[in-house]
Amino acid sequence: MSVKLRYSLIISSWLLGFMLVLISLLLVCGLQFCGSNVINYFFCDYAPLLELSCSDTTVIDIEMILLCFPIILLPFLCITVSYVYIFMAIFGISSTSGRQKTFSTCSSHLVVVSIYYGSMFVIYMVPYRGHSMTVNKFISLLYIVLTPLLNPVIYSLKNKEIKSTMIYISDGLSGKKTLS
Repeated sequence: MSVKLRYSLIISSWLLGFMLVLISLLLVCGLQFCGSNVINYFFCDYAPLLELSCSDTTVIDIEMILLCFPIILLPFLCITVSYVYIFMAIFGISSTSGRQKTFSTCSSHLVVVSIYYGSMFVIYMVPYRGHSMTVNKFISLLYIVLTPLLNPVIYSLKNKEIKSTMIYISDGLSGKKTLS
């Protein structure tokens, strides 16, 4: 990959991201808010913010669903296509142990991606009105807290030193004696 292509990809993703968020920001800035300005949520998310508005949010609801395609679905489709190619390459590996090791590495990443995108689909693609706010809070915790928490845990467990330390700690907690 050339340097020019890398810079083009970086700049285009940043510009696209800013433009898509700017559309949402401008629409939300035009809303009227009346009554309580307290958001019963962990952070200022889009749906709870719209709940506070006394304006008609139909246009913003449609915009949110339409913008989910370039923001959520396109990256998800790219990841899915990448994994199809990865799985085809894994099945092309002749040794069983090589296939298992490669699949083990990919499957941990696939679990994190599935949790992240699964919760994102539910929060942003499914209309939020009528959903329990408690359920939405729980699902948002999955992509805000659980995914970043799982990443270092999953990838560090591939490290032999971390693995041996974890076994040593678990043996110590269970009362087993380990030899150093």
